[in-house]
Amino acid sequence: MIPVAEFKQFTEQQPAFKVLKPWWDVLAEYITYAMLMIGVFGCTLQVTQDKIICLPNHTSADVVSQITCQEFTQQSSASNDSDLETTVPPPTATSSPPREMSGLRNNLDLQQYSFINQMCYETALHWYAKYFPYLVVIHTLIFIICGNFWFKFPGTSSKIEHFISILGKCFDSPWTTRALSEVSGESSQEKPNQERSIDRELSKPNFEEGSPATADLPIPEKLVAETSSASALDKKEGEQAKALFEKVKKFRHHVEEGDLLYSMYMRQTVLKVCKFVLITIYNAVLVGKIHFIVPCSVHTEDMTGYNSFCCNHTKAHLFSKLAISYLCFLGVYGLTCFYTLYWLFRRPLKEYSFRSVREETGIGDIPDVKNDFAFVLHLVDQYDSLYSKRFAVFLSEVSESRLRQLNLNHEWPADKLRQKLQHTPEGRLELHLFKLPGLPDTVFEVAEMESLKLEMVNEALIPPLVSKLVRLEELSLLNCTAKVQHASMAYLRDHLRILQVKFDDIKEIPLWIFGLRALEELHLFGWLSQDLSKNPALESLRELKSLKVLTIKSNLSKIPATVADVAGHLQKFSIHNDGTKLLTLNALKRLVLVKELELVRCELERIPHAVFSLTNLQVLDLKENTLHTIEEIISLQHCRKLSVLRLWHNQIAYIPDHIRKLKGLEELSLNRNKILVIPSQLFLCNKLRHLDLSFNEIRELPPEIGVLQLLQYLGLSGNFLEDLPTELFFCQKLKTLKLGQNRLASLSPKVGSLVCLVKLELKGNRMDMLPPEIGNCLSLKRSGLNVESLLFDTLPVDVRDKFKED
Repeated sequence: MIPVAEFKQFTEQQPAFKVLKPWWDVLAEYITYAMLMIGVFGCTLQVTQDKIICLPNHTSADVVSQITCQEFTQQSSASNDSDLETTVPPPTATSSPPREMSGLRNNLDLQQYSFINQMCYETALHWYAKYFPYLVVIHTLIFIICGNFWFKFPGTSSKIEHFISILGKCFDSPWTTRALSEVSGESSQEKPNQERSIDRELSKPNFEEGSPATADLPIPEKLVAETSSASALDKKEGEQAKALFEKVKKFRHHVEEGDLLYSMYMRQTVLKVCKFVLITIYNAVLVGKIHFIVPCSVHTEDMTGYNSFCCNHTKAHLFSKLAISYLCFLGVYGLTCFYTLYWLFRRPLKEYSFRSVREETGIGDIPDVKNDFAFVLHLVDQYDSLYSKRFAVFLSEVSESRLRQLNLNHEWPADKLRQKLQHTPEGRLELHLFKLPGLPDTVFEVAEMESLKLEMVNEALIPPLVSKLVRLEELSLLNCTAKVQHASMAYLRDHLRILQVKFDDIKEIPLWIFGLRALEELHLFGWLSQDLSKNPALESLRELKSLKVLTIKSNLSKIPATVADVAGHLQKFSIHNDGTKLLTLNALKRLVLVKELELVRCELERIPHAVFSLTNLQVLDLKENTLHTIEEIISLQHCRKLSVLRLWHNQIAYIPDHIRKLKGLEELSLNRNKILVIPSQLFLCNKLRHLDLSFNEIRELPPEIGVLQLLQYLGLSGNFLEDLPTELFFCQKLKTLKLGQNRLASLSPKVGSLVCLVKLELKGNRMDMLPPEIGNCLSLKRSGLNVESLLFDTLPVDVRDKFKED
C-alpha cells in the first residue's frame, strides 16, 4: 500500500499561509485531496490484485475483431448442455437421480495461464484502462504544485513570508487595539457635532502645512493625562510598535515596485485552467475504453495450442466508477479555476483602496496601495477583512505620530525636562530640545518656561496644551517645521511675543507665523532666492500689525519691498548677509519710524544715502562691510536722534573732522579698522559714553580725551600706543579701560583717580611694574584686572592682599 502520508510533503505549508488562501483555493485544495485518494486507491488495487484473467477461445481467430467472446460463451454453454443430455439418463417417474456437469478441458497448466494473462494485459488491454490510477495521481500532483507554487518559488515566497510575518504582528499588536479603540471612542462622542465641526474647520485657514491630502477630517488628539491606565502601552510595546511602522514602510516600498506575486498567481491559475480542459477532454473520451470483457489475440499456438482468448479485466467495473467520480471532482475543480479567473479579471486587483476602513475607523490619512501590496490585501480580505483593517493602522502617519508621541512622553517626563532649563542672555528661562523625533506633550507641564527652542525637531506639532505655558513669550524654530493646531493658534496669536525661524528653504517657513497678531519680534535665518518674487512667505509680513523688530539673516541683494508694509510700526530692522552685496536700499527711506538699523556683511562701500532720511534713527550698525571712507558721515547730522554709531570691522583709514557735527553721539565703535590718527575734533562729541578704537594702527592718543567727562568705556587694545596723556585720567566716570596689546612701558600713578574703574586690561604691553596707586581704584577687583601674573606680583603686598580679599 502507498499511504497518503507519503504525499503530505507536496501539500504541506506553513499554517500562517492560510490567510492568503481564499475560499476557492481552500475548496480546490480539498478537491485535490479527494482526487489524490482516488488515484492512490486505484494504484493500490492495481498493485495488490490480479490485473486480468484470460480463458482460451476454442475458435481460432487471426485478429481480435474475429473473436466474439459472447458467442464463445453461448457455444460452450450449448455443448455443455448436449453432453449432459447424452450422459445423464432421463428421469423416471419413480426416481430423479442428480446430473453430473462438466466443463471444457483446455489442457493448460498454471504457468501457461499466467503467461497468457500477462501477454493479453500488455497487448489487448487499452492503455487508459491500465494506467488510469497513475494518471489520476500525476494530474492531481500537478494541480497541487500549480496551486502552491507561488508559496515555494524563491522570488515570491520571501515576500509572502515577510508579509505574513508583519501582518500577524500588526494584528496582535497592542497598539492596533489602542488606536482603533481610541478612534471608535472619539467617533461615538463627536458624531453629533461632526457636521458642525467640519464646517467650522473648513472656514478657518489651514495652519497645518504639509498635512496629507487624504486627511479631510480632523482626528481628535488624546491628551496624555486623559489616557486610561488600562489602555496605556509600556515602553517595550511602544518600541515594538515603532519597529512595526518601519517594517511596514520598507515592505510597502519594496513590494509596490512590482507585480511579481500577481503575475505568478495569474500564471498558475491559467495553467490550472488549461490543464483542467485538457484532462477533462481526454478523460471524457477515453473513459469508455474500460471494458469488463476484453478479447485477446496472441500467436501462441506452438506454446498453448490457442491463438485467441477472452479476458476478464477484474477492476474494470470499479475503475469506471472511479473514473466517473474523478471526472465529477475534476469538474468542480475546474469551476473553482474559472471562478478564480473571473475574480482576477472582474476588477483591478493591483489597486487597493482603504476608503471603507477610513470611513469606519475615522483615520483619514490611510493611503491606497498598488501592485503586489494591493493584491495580497485583496486575498487577505477573502479570508478576513479584519486583518486589513488592523493592518491599515500601521499605514497611517497620524497613527505613527500618535505612537511617536507616546514614546516621547515615556522618554521625556516633565522632571527630566526641568533639568534642561537654562537662562538666556536676556534672562528668560529657556528649554532647548535638540534632534527629537517630535515634541513631547510633557513639555507643556513645565509651566515656568518662558522660552522654547526647538532645533532639528522632526514634525513638531504644537497642541492646545500650549495654553498651559502661561509665561511663554519666545519660540525658536531652528530647522524645525512645526505645525500648529487651530486651538493652539488661538492662544499663540495673543501671547507669543518673540519668534525665531531658521530654515534651509523658504518653503520651510511656516505660514501660520504670519497670523501671530501680538508678535513683536521676528528673526528669520536662512537662504532666500535672489528673485524676491519667489519668496512668497515675505509677502505675508504685512499681516504682522504689532511687529517692532525684524531681523533677516540671509543673502539679500536688495531690501524686500514688503518691509515697507510694516514700516508704520517697525522700530528695529536688521539685515545680516552672508557677504552678498546689498545693491538696492531705496526701501529704507520708508522706514520713517525705525530707531535701530543694522546692515551687517552687506559689502557696503559707503554709508547708504537712504539712511540720512531716517529722522528717528537712534542706532546705526554697519559691521563687517567694506567701508573705506566715511566722508558722508556729516549727513548723519540730519538723524538728530542718532546716539549709537557702529562702524566696526571695516577698512576705514581715517576719521573725518566733521564728525564733530554728531553732537548727540553716546556710543562710537570704530574698532578693527585701519585708523592711524584720532582727530581732536572727535572729542567735541562730548556726550560719548562708549568709545571703542581697539585693533587699529593708532600711535598717539590726543590729550583732548579729557574732555569726555561722561566716558565710561574706552577701548584702545591692539594699537601701537607708547604713552598715555595725563588728561585721560580726568575721565572720572570710566568703568572699563582696555589698553592691552600696546607698547606701553609704564602706567601713570594717576590711574588711582579712576575710582569708578571696574575693568582694567593691561596685558600684552612692555611694563615692568604697576603703580601702587592702582589700589586706590576702589571698584576694581582682581577679576577685573587683566595683567600678567608676574606684573601683578610687582605690586606691594598690601595692595595685592587688598585685591585678593576682594
